[in-house]
Amino acid sequence: MRTANWGVLIWLVLALAGCATGGDKRSELEQRQYDYSAAIRWGDFEGAWSVVDPEIRAKYPKTALEFERYKQIQISGYTDLAAEVSADKLHARREIQIGVINKHTMTERSIRYTEVWRFDPATKTWWITSGLPDFWAGM
Repeated sequence: MRTANWGVLIWLVLALAGCATGGDKRSELEQRQYDYSAAIRWGDFEGAWSVVDPEIRAKYPKTALEFERYKQIQISGYTDLAAEVSADKLHARREIQIGVINKHTMTERSIRYTEVWRFDPATKTWWITSGLPDFWAGM
């Protein structure tokens, strides 16, 4: 029985080591972009706001009323159209198409949004500097 337990333990350790060193690991930028887009897709705009550059959040703070406005919409799609990273790997851009449904009128429309990202070497974190999408532009 003990050898079976050791065998299972060794198998688990090797499996976890394989996960940690897998060649399929996403880059930090891709993971951060995925987390941000997931927050937007699921309507967690306060969570998405936490990925916005702290300098931008301090300069343009969101009020509770502004966050309430996001409850009027539902995201129906979030499509990555194009992406690029600068040669110095400190800046990135992503063109996004977002499907938006107005919950009151049940009308759907599509907007384009450019995400602008910067890497902060001090915190070793990617931040979005373009802020949250403006779903009401031109309305």
